[in-house]
Amino acid sequence: MTSTTFSYTPFNRILLTGAAGGLGKVLRESLRPYASIIRLSDIAPMAPAEGSHEEVVQCDLSDKAAVHTLCEDVDAICHFGGVSVERPFEEILEANIRGIFHIYEAARRHGIKRVIFASSNHVVGFYKQTEKIDASAPRRPDSYYGLSKSYGEDMASFYFDRYGIETVSIRIGSSFPEPQNLRMMSTYLSYRDLTNLIGRSLFTPEVGHTVVYGMSNNRDVWWDNHMAAHLGYEPQDSSEEFRAKIDAQPPYAPNDPAGIYHGGAFVEAGPFED
Repeated sequence: MTSTTFSYTPFNRILLTGAAGGLGKVLRESLRPYASIIRLSDIAPMAPAEGSHEEVVQCDLSDKAAVHTLCEDVDAICHFGGVSVERPFEEILEANIRGIFHIYEAARRHGIKRVIFASSNHVVGFYKQTEKIDASAPRRPDSYYGLSKSYGEDMASFYFDRYGIETVSIRIGSSFPEPQNLRMMSTYLSYRDLTNLIGRSLFTPEVGHTVVYGMSNNRDVWWDNHMAAHLGYEPQDSSEEFRAKIDAQPPYAPNDPAGIYHGGAFVEAGPFED
């Protein structure tokens, strides 16, 4: 397996949205080699800038003018902001749907030509775990959250076709320090592999709109990444090192969606208004 290292010239300034979130806090550190300055943004409070290589800007993604200002003098955007779990549609609407429209409009106005979009496996969550799919499979979102990520992928496609803004949409599986259950043995994405995948997505030339599944080199996988082979992403880690711990857990009940669908429990979360 190849090394995670590859040749690139760092950007001057990258914007990372969602910097106060779980993955945002990890990427705040791990993305440093990719740019001289990382501008960190979230609606939630963040730790102060640690030096001249960081800029911290609190921003509500649903505020179009604020997002436009946020994107000034930015060379590339890693868009990890928004609601990251299933919630009522109105909450999803503001951060995830209005928010990504504002991101792409700001990218267009400021001439930003590369976006890394944190999409999700929940875009295809209603496929059965017995089905292996690639990026050409029709989307089957499992939730309002999944719908918002599907919309984001359409936004990425539209802004490439119309304005030439290139995007890699990463359908993130489960990026945690370690898998927490049997489903995550297939969807696990280590922080190291995520960082490498973002790097490949930032610096590979001519990606158009590429969809890639964010997963490590796991034994049992449901996703095929051959359509993103041009990124050169070869994951280094695997969920297998956690196999004994996960196998010690009780098995799923026969009707538990966590053992049936790609999206697991998301397929039955909500509705929230009843």
